[in-house]
This record gives sequence, C-alpha cells and structure tokens, in this order.
Amino acid sequence: MKVVGKGHANILLAASQFLDAETRVLSDGDIADLTQLRRAARLRKQGFDPGEPQFGETNVFSGALVIVGGGSMPDDIVARFVELAGGKDARIVVLPTAVPREVAARERVPGFLRNAKIADVTILRQRESSEIADEEFQTAMKVATGVWFGGGRQWNFVDAYEGTDAIELFRDVLRRGGVIGGSSAGATIQGELLVRGHPLGNTVMLAEGYERGFAFLPGTAIDQHFSQRGRQPDLIPVIRRHPKMLGIGLDEGTAIVVRGTQVDVLGLHAAHFLTAANLTSRSETDLDLSKPDDAARMYVSVESGESLDLKTLEE
Repeated sequence: MKVVGKGHANILLAASQFLDAETRVLSDGDIADLTQLRRAARLRKQGFDPGEPQFGETNVFSGALVIVGGGSMPDDIVARFVELAGGKDARIVVLPTAVPREVAARERVPGFLRNAKIADVTILRQRESSEIADEEFQTAMKVATGVWFGGGRQWNFVDAYEGTDAIELFRDVLRRGGVIGGSSAGATIQGELLVRGHPLGNTVMLAEGYERGFAFLPGTAIDQHFSQRGRQPDLIPVIRRHPKMLGIGLDEGTAIVVRGTQVDVLGLHAAHFLTAANLTSRSETDLDLSKPDDAARMYVSVESGESLDLKTLEE
C-alpha cells in the first residue's frame, strides 16, 4: 500500500498480551505491506510471543542441519551435505521458493549438486496450499533424504508453506535421519525467530507478523552474510529484546553442521554465537556496538574446522 496525497493514513494494531496497542501514521509516499500488517494483527489476536521458544531446547534430536551463510559453496560443505543425505543413494528435494514464482520457474538444479553428480534431485516449485497437496510434492517429500532451501527472501518461504503440511514433511526428513540444508534465506528460515523477514526490505531485523521461522534449530535467530556485510551490530538488539534466543551469525562460504547439540564449522570463515549472557559479561563501556568491530567482541566466534557444543553457551 502506498499513501498518496497531503493527508495521512492511520494503521491501528490492537494490544496483545505481549504488545501495547499501536498506531502507525503514514504520510505521502510512505509504503506498507498489507499482508505483513494482517499477519501482525492475526498473531496479536493469537497471543503469539515471538521471543518465547516453542520447540524446547536448542537441539537437533534426529537427522542433521547444514546451515550456510550465503556466498560460495566450498567443497567440504558440499561433501558433508551429500554424505548426510545418503551419498550416491541421496534423494534430494530443492526448494527455490524464496524467489518470485517467475524466477523460480527458471531455476535449475544447483551447480553444487550437479558437480557432485547427485542423480536423484527434484525441484519443487509449488507454493500454494492446493499445489503442495498435489501428488508430486507429497511423493517427493515422503521419500526425500535431503532438502535444500535456496536463497532469496525468507518471507517467501513463510508465505508458501505456513498453514500447510509442508513444514511437517520437512521435519519428517529429519525424523528419518536425513538432512535439511540451505544458504542465505535458506539458512535464516531454519531458525525459530525469523530475522530480516520484512517483505519491503531486508534491513528490518524483526518484522511483526514475520517473526516465526521453521525452527529446525529451535531457540535460535540466524543471520547470514555476516562479517562480509558488517552485520555484527544487527543481532545485538534482537537478543536484547528476546533474551531466551540464541543469535547465530554465519559468514559467507561458511556452514554450521548441527547434530544434537554438536556444531561443526566448515568452509572459509567463521560462525558467531550471541547470548544474552554475552551481552552482560562482555559489556565494556568504551565499545560502540553500532560499529562491526566493537560489536564483534560480544560474540563467541568459532573458526572453520572447529567445533562447539551448544550446551557450553548456556554455562
């Protein structure tokens, strides 16, 4: 929606258990997203608290996750994803739905899977509930040993799959001991608290109505392109606002592989972890947390080739 003219448009959101009533005033030239606002109103009515983990402890109880921070796909990341999917016997589903439908229609098998000579790869472009219910989508998902979420904008995944049985079908892959992977938007959607989910731009860290990811890694908020785009300051207010969440920032060309609470870092750079306790224990008065270098000191950074047990972050 775009406001045109000399007056104003007022958008009113009712109070909820967790939020005060809110009035947003839009002036000439201002833009708002109607779907985002409707989602915000609905979740307020439902009493949804985005900062309260809904899926228990941060643990991948079965299967594995390969969560990539965007950019390149180094060989060690590819090899681990293919291995976890079953190697030569892998049956991999690729989801290009983070991009507009017309772009997804042109998507082909990702180069890293072609180069790995994976024979059984299915691209599922369905994004409407009726399409997701069709035989192609259902059959492919019920035999998949691996799922790959492509890049783009993560709110598209939410619009495509929320309210359908797709998310449970994705979880079934993990329950069968398979792997879910994804890069960039396909990384962020795997967390529980969705960041950069606003349809009007990726600079808004928390977009009311689009704050719920798919929670394959419960209790987390996952950001990507992290050090390369100087995003270290961005997760800090998110974790301050929602201290029960674990913030994870992934560098480009870098992945975390998560099984249980064990995290292995692969690729070119590092993964960065932020807890509310970090913000207290590492607080220094001379730091300017709006600057990436200063903000980086709030994180526990794990370099490629190193491992971390997520339980140690709670100590």
